[in-house]
Order: sequence, then structure tokens, then C-alpha cells
Amino acid sequence: MSTATAALTSTIFGNQNPCNRRWIKISHPQAPNGGRRSFVTMAAASSTGKDKKNQPKKKNKRKEVQEEEKVPPENGETGEVSTTTATTTSVSAIKSRLDEVNPVGLGRKSRQIFDEVWRKFSGLGQISRTTRTDDDEAALLMREGGPMCEFVVPGAQNTTVLVVGATSRVGRIVVRKLMLRGYTVKALVRKAEKEVVDMLPTSVEIVTGDVGEPSTLKAAVEGCNKIIYCATARSSITGDLNRVDHLGVYNLTKAFQDYNNQLAQLRSGKSSKSKLLIAKFKSEDTLNGWEVRQGTYFQDVVATKYDGGMDATFEFTEDGDAVFSGYVFTRGGYVELSKKLSLPLGCTLDRYEGLVFSVGGNGRSYVIILEAGPLADTSQSTMYFARISTKVGFCRVRVPFSSFRPVKPEDPPLDPFLVHTLTIRFEPRRQRPSEGPVAVKQDLRSFQLILEYIKALPTGQETDFILVSCTGSGIEPTRREQVLKAKKAGEDSLRRSGLGYTIIRPGPLVEEPGGQRALIFDQGNRISQGISCADVADICVKALHDSTARNKSFDVCYEYVAEPGKELYELVAHLPDKANNYLTPALSVLEKNT
Repeated sequence: MSTATAALTSTIFGNQNPCNRRWIKISHPQAPNGGRRSFVTMAAASSTGKDKKNQPKKKNKRKEVQEEEKVPPENGETGEVSTTTATTTSVSAIKSRLDEVNPVGLGRKSRQIFDEVWRKFSGLGQISRTTRTDDDEAALLMREGGPMCEFVVPGAQNTTVLVVGATSRVGRIVVRKLMLRGYTVKALVRKAEKEVVDMLPTSVEIVTGDVGEPSTLKAAVEGCNKIIYCATARSSITGDLNRVDHLGVYNLTKAFQDYNNQLAQLRSGKSSKSKLLIAKFKSEDTLNGWEVRQGTYFQDVVATKYDGGMDATFEFTEDGDAVFSGYVFTRGGYVELSKKLSLPLGCTLDRYEGLVFSVGGNGRSYVIILEAGPLADTSQSTMYFARISTKVGFCRVRVPFSSFRPVKPEDPPLDPFLVHTLTIRFEPRRQRPSEGPVAVKQDLRSFQLILEYIKALPTGQETDFILVSCTGSGIEPTRREQVLKAKKAGEDSLRRSGLGYTIIRPGPLVEEPGGQRALIFDQGNRISQGISCADVADICVKALHDSTARNKSFDVCYEYVAEPGKELYELVAHLPDKANNYLTPALSVLEKNT
């Protein structure tokens, strides 16, 4: 299967009607131009096999009428009158039963039941738990897998979701989808004005705050398990973009992490969403145990006479920085900084999914080497490596354990539990000039790396923070660069937070019902088609408990017909399963930690 792009030709019924509907997508066998032409058919609830069994046959109807016509007269009434009355009663009963199984009548009754439950319960999350034992129609809907049963999500009743940007085009639909599935929803708004309050259901807990002001976010994240961030700047002013799209994400992730740490302290433990500190370089004493070494990949006797040598140091400067710097003029040479890890008691790296480096410098690339094996006999250790690239200035680099490869191909995959030594290596080969005006003056054989800290990233099964970003398509060219710069900065701050994340980059948003067209999931900023706000909201809700969505960034848009020979996607899923789970097969083929 191609890993370039994942497409999904499944159907998503975004704005679901209370009546029970099933959307099925099929391919026409004689589609023109050899392509797939899709057709959608809708089957009402009464088309199931169980309903057909409940429908009386015509022969039985006639037999029933004839039998009732033979009823003897009572109380002196004539047989003719009795026969006429019985016939009329029987026909009325038959029509009543036929109306009950009629698709139109059943849909109308289901909507009436739904509206009645809606009025009686202020908490919409209780809809899925309501059982109307005194109402035959409600019981029929529940037995036949009615809409109130379809929306139930396991674990939703114990999950509180904070929606940021709840009054946006996507946020308004997200709120209603969450409540219909039984979630407890909190909405963060800047001002609790009447117009804003009227846009949200009455059972939504509204919290007043500003993502640009960290002090106002403490009450918003309190009691929340997950966050969906749909907010976006209303103008192209740089200050507004930076406040909402960049600092807003950073402030909210920090507040969420602080809240989880407080909960862990109350339990006398450590938050499962917190990073594990491996090394923090804040004083000269923190440099103890780190060893600078030199080496070569091969020995060239002739070239050695002309080599300029190599040297490296690791020291704590007067500015308070831990700097690993030097040069390598020897052909095939390298320098490295290494230390044996000393983790807190009871902590092992197999509980984490990767490392994050907070570093600065002149933008060189480095090789991270992990040695794994028994501590008692280091001669049996196995070495694993992964390459990282830095930027001019400070940056944070995320390195998942899954990206490490064994130095010897025959060695087994990395087991983080056995890791005992960490090494940072610089080698002049494979170095590329850094972007910016300093690139012209660079000598690729020299380097400078400022180390701030090294931490381990926590692992998990589900995502904690869903961010709705954008691809840049549909934005005016004059403001596109500013918008994408702020969005990218917000995405980077979310990746560095240590939270399980899902970053959704939809194409241009359009106002139309969801679930009408197939979707394409891609990585690589290559899509330009639009997508419905309802479909984006549905992806957000489905990603909450989907393990394949954790730590992934992807673009999504409507299916489109590409030119012959320029197809960018392939068929991943054609028909959704019973739960209409189109997201798992689409995301399972995409790269993680992106």
C-alpha cells in the first residue's frame, strides 16, 4: 500500500436526523473513464429484516376479516350490523399497524419522541440513557438500534471536554456532537454576553477567559480530561494571530499540564502526562558525568598528514549556558558527548515514547545514540541511532523511540527499558547550510550546541489535545504567510508540551451538510480542496478515543478527481463498519510523531 497519501471513501452522516438511517456507499461497475463513481443510498429503519417479519401478510388480513364476519350477533342485534362493525374495526386496526411500521410515520414519531426527551432533560448527555418503558414507540426505536443508541460512546459519560472556540463554525457543531454522545462539555469564551450564551445549549458549562491571559485559564481546565481547540484569530494583525494561534495554544497546554500535576500531587504520585527529566543544565555541577570523546569511522594514513585535527569542549559559560562546541577537520572523524543515565528510582524509559531536546546553536545536525543492554556487562550492549536537525537559535526537537535504528541491521529493535547510555555526536558529513543570512559565513566543520534540558515524553493510548489548524488554502495571499507562521508556532508548542496531540489541518471550510462526500487524509501540504465544517467536527469527536490519532498531524479535504498519472491517494476504506468508524483505517497508514 502506498504511504504517500491515505484516502477514505467512506460516508459520514454529520448532521444526523433522529430517525434511524444507514448510509451505504457503493461503486458503479461501469463508471466512465475507468474511475470510481460513487452512489449513496439511504435505507430507513423499517427496511430491516425484523420489521418485515412484523408486517402482516395480505392473506392473513383477509382471513382475519372473514373470521370476524362470522361472529354471532349479540344483544339482539342483527348479524349484518355486527359484521359491518367488525369489518370496520378490523380495517382500522390494520391501518394503525401499517402506520406504525411505515418509514415516514416511524421517522415522524421518532422525531416527536426525541423532541419530548430534549425538552424534559436539560442535560443532553442523558438522552442515550433514557428508556421510555411506558411508550411503545420509544421501545421499538431502542430495540431496532435507533438514533439515541447509535450516538452512545463508551466512556463519554465520564469524560469532560473543554471546547475552545465553541462559537466558531466548527466549534458550534463540535459542542452539539459531544453532548449528543453523552460527554460533559465546557466552553471557553472571552465574554459571556447574551448573544454568545444563546449560541450554545443550556447544559454547556460556560467559562469566561482569554487564551492570551494564562491567569484566566486555570478555571477552564479544571475538571477537564481532554481539550478541543477550534479558536482562530479574527483578524490578520500579527499581534492577534500570535495571541490566539500561538500563545493561546502554549498557555492552554501549560495550564492543562499544571492541573494534571496538581492532581498527581494530591494522589502522592506523578502525572501520567508529565515528562521525565533526564538532564537539566542550569549550573556547572549539572555538567558532571558528561564525557567528551573523539573518534573516526576509518583510518586513512595518507589523508591523516593533511588533516587539521579535531577538538571539542563542554563547559558552562558566564551567560549561564551549557555549551558543547568544537570543530572536526579530520576526514571521517567525529566528536561526541556521552553520559550514563541515572533515572529516578522506579522510573524506566519503557513507560515513555521518546525524548525531547531543548537546544540552541548554529543549526547543525547531530546523531543521537542510545546504548541498550545489561548494565553488569556493557560489552553486550547494542547501539541505536537517530538523526536530528536543529535551527539557528533555540528550538525543541522531539525524537520518538520508534525512530531509532540499530547500528547493526541484525540486532533486535530498541527496548527502551534496557537503555543505559545517551550520546550526542557531531560529524561534518551530511551537514547542510542553515537557512538565513548566516548561512554564507558558516563552516560546516565547526559546531556549537547549547543544551537546556533533555526529557522523556510520556506514552498513552488516546489523545489529550486536538488542535484544528489549517493548510493555508483559501486564505488571501497577502495574509497567508502570517497566518501559517502563527499556526505552525502553535503546532510546535503543542508537540513540545508532552501531551498526546492530534493536529487536524482541514482545507477551506464550506457550509454544507456533512457525511455527503468521501474524505482524503494526507500528509505533506498537497491538498487544496474544501471540506464541510460538520465533517471536521466529526473527525474531532472521533479522534478523542481513537488510538491511531494520537501524536499525528494530517491534512483532510473532500475527495477529488486527479488527472491521469497524477493521483495522490489510494483507496483505504470503501464501506464503513457498523459504527461508521472511518477514521481508524485512514490514520493507521499515516506517519506518527509528525
